[in-house]
Amino acid sequence: MPPGLSVTADFLALYMGVPGTLGRPRQCNHLVDFFQMNYLTGKHILLGITGGIAAYKGAELVRQLRLSGADVRVVMTAAATEFIPPLTLQALSGNPVHTDLLDPAAEAAMGHIELARWADALLVAPATADFIARVAEGRANDLLAAVWLACDAPVALAPAMNRAMWENPATAENLATLQARNIRILGPAEGLQACGETGPGRLLETDELVAGLSALFQTGALAGQHVLVTAGPTREAIDPVRYLSNYSSGRMGFAVAAAAAEAGAQVTLVSGPVSLATPAGVERIDVESAADMYSAVMQAVTTADIFISVAAVADYRPADVAPQKLKKESADISLQLVRNPDILAAVAALPDAPFTAGFAAETEHLETNAQQKRRAKGVDMIAANQVGAGLGFGREENALHVFWETGEQQLALADKGKLARQLLDLIARQFHDSHHQGKILKFHAKDST
Repeated sequence: MPPGLSVTADFLALYMGVPGTLGRPRQCNHLVDFFQMNYLTGKHILLGITGGIAAYKGAELVRQLRLSGADVRVVMTAAATEFIPPLTLQALSGNPVHTDLLDPAAEAAMGHIELARWADALLVAPATADFIARVAEGRANDLLAAVWLACDAPVALAPAMNRAMWENPATAENLATLQARNIRILGPAEGLQACGETGPGRLLETDELVAGLSALFQTGALAGQHVLVTAGPTREAIDPVRYLSNYSSGRMGFAVAAAAAEAGAQVTLVSGPVSLATPAGVERIDVESAADMYSAVMQAVTTADIFISVAAVADYRPADVAPQKLKKESADISLQLVRNPDILAAVAALPDAPFTAGFAAETEHLETNAQQKRRAKGVDMIAANQVGAGLGFGREENALHVFWETGEQQLALADKGKLARQLLDLIARQFHDSHHQGKILKFHAKDST
């Protein structure tokens, strides 16, 4: 907690998504920034701006989202461009502003679908009474409404309108419809309005909107659970300067750890050698070899409720490690390899075995090989992905086909952060539905970065 700052109950109600008063006092920006860094850093935020006088606040909102570490793209309705120039928002966001559903250049590549897939979250602020009515009816008669319908990421809107429009039963009915669809409503606040009246309908202050948007990522799905994650490659020494390893970057495993922390879990991350920053709220243990990782996991797993290992652990290591650098003295050299411990199988075989899951990085016969691995290792869930030929390793995106005993689900190609959140949601549901409640959810997976 930053020195000298306290958290009001009203602020926590907004930040944690707990229903509270519509009009909240403006909070200290430093306090908002303190909370925001955990949940908006690296996120893809799609900001929709509709045609109300409060559209001018979009400039400051974009600025604060960027300061929170988010990558921001803006979609404007035609009316919104009458209140604030798109060029202003383009300069502040660093990305082109999108305004036209029928833009031939964008729609040649199905631009509204690409925008929806890109987003980790969509916030419409301000949201006019007209826009609320249109999306409640499921219309797609402009770009922003079409993106709204196509977006499968968390969605929030911040109403802004005249007091009488806000209090109209039609508006209340439309908002109730959207809330029933799990749309988060942020505000409005009360106060003096542009028309000179006073009452509910003001757009929330920018820092409150940023805090409310951040709260979209705090699902609480794993609150109270200790999640153990493994990530990255291992290095198996040949001599003091050489080793055997693989192409894993650790990105998928780190994304899973970050998603688990956002879901409210206490997270321990056991990582092989990677060049990645530790996710906020995550305890990290660095290891080198498969044996090191095995030792760290078996020690940490005793207190874990969920074990998610996304590491690409080397199956073999050299039988003997040369004490000095091997010299190039012959045309050929032979290495005798021995098996490394199978961390996933070892955790699954524990007497008080947790709910387990694992990755299967496959180059062929993905479903057959993944299901065989799930059964052979005795795990509850396998997330399979195709690697090789430009897929999997080293990419920012991934796709997964997840299998468990009674079902399966495909997670479409997406940014690894977004994919990790979808995966954690699925794991949490299976974990809570399983007969292993109170045990570890073990997710040991080949990292498919």
